[in-house]
Amino acid sequence: MLIAVTVAIVIVLLLLGVVLARRRSGGPAELSSAAPPAAVTGESLRRRLDKTRRALGDRLNSLLRRGELDSTFWAELEESLIAADMGVAASTRVAAGVKSRHPETGEQARTALCEELLALLGDKDRSLNTDGTPAVVLVVGVNGSGKTTTIAKLASILKDEGNSVLLGSADTFRAAADTQLRTWASRIGVPVVGGGGSTDPASVAYDAYQAAQARDADVLIIDTAGRLQAKTNLMDEIAKVARILRREAGTIDEVLLVVDGTSGQNSLSQARAFSEAVGVTGLVITKLDGSARGGVVVAVEEELGIPMKYIGVGEGIEHLVNFDPASYVDALVGE
Repeated sequence: MLIAVTVAIVIVLLLLGVVLARRRSGGPAELSSAAPPAAVTGESLRRRLDKTRRALGDRLNSLLRRGELDSTFWAELEESLIAADMGVAASTRVAAGVKSRHPETGEQARTALCEELLALLGDKDRSLNTDGTPAVVLVVGVNGSGKTTTIAKLASILKDEGNSVLLGSADTFRAAADTQLRTWASRIGVPVVGGGGSTDPASVAYDAYQAAQARDADVLIIDTAGRLQAKTNLMDEIAKVARILRREAGTIDEVLLVVDGTSGQNSLSQARAFSEAVGVTGLVITKLDGSARGGVVVAVEEELGIPMKYIGVGEGIEHLVNFDPASYVDALVGE
């Protein structure tokens, strides 16, 4: 009996050793236990916008707890909104709107603030237009904005929705741009056309469109060089890319401008310049998880009327999320 128990213990220990060894080496035991990336829910969005929430929400909470809605309260409310980079025009308009509702308590003022912000953001179409065959999405933005990473995340979203996606590597200005895009493409399993020896972005865009047609791709996403909006010759070059695509496809379904959320009000000048050059149809603001300036979403929409379509709230492939005004406002100023 003792021998049988001893043998059983030895067998259990050996099996346990095999499992642990596989986990250390990244074998099947480890892979089978891996969970898919968690979606960004309303609560996790709050956490990821924590820096802006603290800059605005904590100051707002302190203000609302005073209870007395006097002239100092209204001045400080406007200052709090400006401090979160909502812009002077939007902040003044929102604060005036809250005051016009004549709230009597701090909580009534908070409710009115949420409603005013939602009214300002409006009922815009924030869906990604993919009507073309193939749909053409041109992505623009300055270096360091997270443009290439955003393209990969967007391609992953579209692929998960059942679309065949092709990427066009038309950022020929940076030597490492093509490599970076191909690395991301390999991770998510989508093909790339362009780059290599070509130095003409418009030619790459043309070749990518022809390839998308030949392969019956559903969506073609074109990467472009990270332009400094003050560089006229570079903006002219990206305008040429847009012209070529419009000539071949008849239209560009989306021109998405990717801006760095930590750049604050500089996002406005970028959006104006790119809109003039290529006609921006939608915005993506990245790095909002690392910024106290998340209010810039409101500023850009108020001044330019361009809809925010996605926000980036982390480095993971799942951290590009559709912009939902209600969740955004709640994440910033909700209780």
